[in-house]
Amino acid sequence: MSSLIPPGHPLRFGNFRAYLIGRMAAVLAQYGMMIVLGWQAYNIARETMTTAGASAQLGLIGLAQFLPLFLLTPVTGWVADHYDRRIITRLTLALLTAASGLLAFATYEGWVSLPLIFGMAVVVGTARAFNGPAYGALAPNLVPPQVLPNAIAISAVVWQAGSIAGPALGGYAYAATPWGAYALAAALFSVALIAMLMIGKVPQPPRDTSRHPIRQMIDGFAYVKGNRLVLATITLDLFAVLLAGATALLPVYARDILHVGSAGLGHLAAAPGIGAGLTALWFSFRPMKTEVGLKMLGAVILFGIATIVFGSTAFMPRDIAVETGIGALIVLGGADMVSVFVRQSLVQLHTPDAMRGRVSSLSQLTISASNELGEAESGFLAALVGPVAAVIGGGVGAIIITILWARLFPELRLARSFDPPDIGRAEFSQEKAP
Repeated sequence: MSSLIPPGHPLRFGNFRAYLIGRMAAVLAQYGMMIVLGWQAYNIARETMTTAGASAQLGLIGLAQFLPLFLLTPVTGWVADHYDRRIITRLTLALLTAASGLLAFATYEGWVSLPLIFGMAVVVGTARAFNGPAYGALAPNLVPPQVLPNAIAISAVVWQAGSIAGPALGGYAYAATPWGAYALAAALFSVALIAMLMIGKVPQPPRDTSRHPIRQMIDGFAYVKGNRLVLATITLDLFAVLLAGATALLPVYARDILHVGSAGLGHLAAAPGIGAGLTALWFSFRPMKTEVGLKMLGAVILFGIATIVFGSTAFMPRDIAVETGIGALIVLGGADMVSVFVRQSLVQLHTPDAMRGRVSSLSQLTISASNELGEAESGFLAALVGPVAAVIGGGVGAIIITILWARLFPELRLARSFDPPDIGRAEFSQEKAP
């Protein structure tokens, strides 16, 4: 396989190839489970609750996944900087495989319940809290410094494509058979675990044993606060996506607004993945090199506009509402890909290797806040003002936040390229995966 890859390309390194396979499988399973957990909880709740009450359950599901990550973030980042990142990912993937397997069995046997779903949501959130920083900080150790920017870009594209295609995969699998959606997630987590087992020994970042662990945990927060470019990219995604959480309410739109059922949920969930995939394909031929800050700001504004259009499908005739909604979600996915690509590249390239775990944990916290906490916010807001007002208002809020961030953080607006400062490059392993 290596002979088919151009010299100097990150994919020439076996460890990195195994990493990408594992990351794609894990992200597909993880985000597929997120929508399936919400869809199943919503359907169970609708048997005894009103639409408002069931929408609130979506909010609680998001909160159950977010709280463990929020509480554990200082610890998980420190762990990723002080222990073998491969071992951390392997243990958490094994836990995720077991959790999804249990849900598959419970659904197949007919004894799945809301308490079980909420319990497994907490388990998934806890596993992800440790998994994410270790995964994110491991990639720079698998390739030589000169190809690190390209490796980070490829890793970002894989993560974003999986995070948006995963819900579509979960939705289609659930439409075929509910227990099969969880079984598919368990199989994908198993693939990710096998891929991580294939990664050979890699160098570990230098460990500071002279200072107290709590002080070192605080260092991660201090670094992000002091680097305004990193702070701007992380917080912009946090607040924009936190407000514009249209995808969190896809089960409501699929069942009670557009009336397209489980199969329609799959189509809606697939649409952002199409947009992300097309954008990733474009980047593979025309990588982003200039005016990266302005492009991120523009992408988030476009994300907000697409969210407003999707929310407005509730007022359209049914024969065009579904097509318009799918089109808006495609644009939403493409815009989100641009934003995440810029954010992950800037964060990784502007962070020293010895602190990547802690900074990655904070980045993951904002991603989770914008996703899981965004689900909670959207679910609770939908219960109060209705799902349509929640989606449209969220899109407007994302646009306002972007304009405000452009003024508060001129560093982001003026960021011309991904070129990092001289922060010291990560060591890497040339050992190829078997």
